[in-house]
Amino acid sequence: MAAEASGAPLRRQPRQARSRARVEAILAAADRILTEEGYEALTMRRIAEEAGAPVGSIYQFYADKGAVVDALGRGYLEAFKTAIDELVERALAGELTDLVGTMVDVYAEVFRAQPGGRALWAGRHLSPELARADEASNALVADGLRRIVEHLTGGPGGEPVERAARMVVWAANAVLHEVFKGDGGPDPGAVDELKRMLRAYWEDLRGRLTPGH
Repeated sequence: MAAEASGAPLRRQPRQARSRARVEAILAAADRILTEEGYEALTMRRIAEEAGAPVGSIYQFYADKGAVVDALGRGYLEAFKTAIDELVERALAGELTDLVGTMVDVYAEVFRAQPGGRALWAGRHLSPELARADEASNALVADGLRRIVEHLTGGPGGEPVERAARMVVWAANAVLHEVFKGDGGPDPGAVDELKRMLRAYWEDLRGRLTPGH
């Protein structure tokens, strides 16, 4: 997960290959700590130990733990953005026969593939950096859903669609956090129940937004 790709501000830009590798190692170490030990274990000294680097070398690039968290959050958001953009493209091309089922599967896959990201979102109440990361991820997904719904219902839906998109994201987040919070594998039955719930909501919403539906 390159720092440049994440868009995170750095104290010093890594211009040489060795410096870029060091930044990659720092972020990879932080991701492993989040995944295996949780947010509260994430300290600059612990990151240095995991990365096999002097603490001072981390401070060359990141001012504090919050800056590392911001960088990680931006990297996780890139994965969300890619997945949602692809979903929007498929919807606009008329390739989705099961919008809700596909959306939930895509969302769940991003959750599954990013245990470090789940640790950040779950700890959103612990720091301003985590709260910003969580709000940004929610806004990203909600905007993608808004675009899809407006396309499928034939025009700008305004505040009702924006509100509905936020509701879907809040509901999906709550369920998927529960589904993936244990050490074992996710419960497919719970994911199926989420799909049933959101399909019912989508049918109601489409009926309200599409005259004659």
